[in-house]
Amino acid sequence: MGIPVKLQVFEGPLDLLLHLIDKNKVNIYDIPIVEITNQYLEYIQEMKRQDLNIMSEFLVMAATLIDIKSKMLLPKEVNEEGEEEDPRQELVEKLLEYKLYKFMSYELKDREEDAAFTMYKVPTIPEEVAKYRPTVDIDELLDGLTLSKLHSVFKTIMKKQESRIDPIRSKFGTLEKEEVNMDEKMEDVRTYIKDARKCNFRELLETQCSKMQVVITFLVILELMKEGSILIHQEEIFGDIFITAAEGL
Repeated sequence: MGIPVKLQVFEGPLDLLLHLIDKNKVNIYDIPIVEITNQYLEYIQEMKRQDLNIMSEFLVMAATLIDIKSKMLLPKEVNEEGEEEDPRQELVEKLLEYKLYKFMSYELKDREEDAAFTMYKVPTIPEEVAKYRPTVDIDELLDGLTLSKLHSVFKTIMKKQESRIDPIRSKFGTLEKEEVNMDEKMEDVRTYIKDARKCNFRELLETQCSKMQVVITFLVILELMKEGSILIHQEEIFGDIFITAAEGL
């Protein structure tokens, strides 16, 4: 009387094929189809004695392996591009795809196990914090204005500053570093806008005496916009941009 042996349970024919490829330590791109087919048939012969209900898919794969085995014995076919076709190619692609999803399932299982040890805290935001609303509405502050428009004005002013330079005399003399105090510039621009109540953005930049002053003034305008001290608006498309003092400036 034979000794019963419990076979390893596989999830499908591709799972069995991967097991045989790993067991025989062969290259998945160069499967020894004769050897693998023989081992596969031996396995399903043993399965027939144990459970016939799960045999259908495995028998289909067995038929596929035998078909590939027979094609390997015949002269290789050539495709339209003049390349020899490998009868194993389609099977290899299915195996690689199955292997990919199998490893993905392992990764998801590990994440599920890790998530079981993770604790979450219910949000407990204080009521006064939840009710807080910003004092300045950024959307209203920048209504109709885009950074591209500000950048366009900035480039125009910079170009005018370049045109003021004498191309001959600029090649002579020494270059000196221009010291700029950001805080003083901020206070000067703030005072100017506060006194004028409304001014033209382009004209404000044009009054500056150097490129460095233009750059610093531009940065100051952006900072005042951010803190809500000034309002920027444009009365018409491609028209001049105006700066007005906000309440409390």
